[in-house]
Amino acid sequence: MADLRPVFDDLRRVRAELSAGVGLRLRREFGLPLIWVEMMTAIAKTRNCRVHDLSAWLRVSAGGASKLVDRLEAVGYCWRVPNPGDRRSSMLQLTPAGWQTFEQASQAVEEELERLLAAPLSPAQISGLAATLRDLRAADL
Repeated sequence: MADLRPVFDDLRRVRAELSAGVGLRLRREFGLPLIWVEMMTAIAKTRNCRVHDLSAWLRVSAGGASKLVDRLEAVGYCWRVPNPGDRRSSMLQLTPAGWQTFEQASQAVEEELERLLAAPLSPAQISGLAATLRDLRAADL
């Protein structure tokens, strides 16, 4: 059997380094924590996004996602709108300020990932890594 502990350790370290690098740039340029940009990405990409959808996207509890939405809403980057299909829930939308910040922050994330991933890896390595990660995610760990 393969020694998987070094693989796990490397994955954990690379994830931490990527998150730290991207997070530092977002804080420095926009005053945003990385989790907020992840939330805005989920809201932007999920049709009729609800707190439940955000919770699944971020892999946090519904209560944790709701508190994160409260913070994003308090700074004016998103709002809750009534869900016409379910009066018990609301849908999340980015405000105009939220969209503007999201677009600028997304560009910074892309630039930082280019620096952190594309510079040291070849296109073939990136494709292989992406395929491996898709396989792992499909396994629904």
